[in-house]
Amino acid sequence: MTAHNVTFEVKETADGVAQVIFTCGDTDIVHERGVNVHDCADDAALEQRLSEVAMGVAHKISVGTISAQEPETEVETPEDTGDNS
Repeated sequence: MTAHNVTFEVKETADGVAQVIFTCGDTDIVHERGVNVHDCADDAALEQRLSEVAMGVAHKISVGTISAQEPETEVETPEDTGDNS
């Protein structure tokens, strides 16, 4: 099993929830989620909490629970033919 190298970046924190982007360096999978950080008393506690969640994200990537998202495809609409019958 591959040991997935997952890093994280906090986008914002509000009301005890940090919006975090997790990125796997091995697969380039990007996973964004909210993390409860209400009980984190300082920066060290916040770093510890997010590191623990990153380990969980790495495990979920390794078992396939989290995978690369399919690129969004544009839906083509039929062109107006001018026939109004």
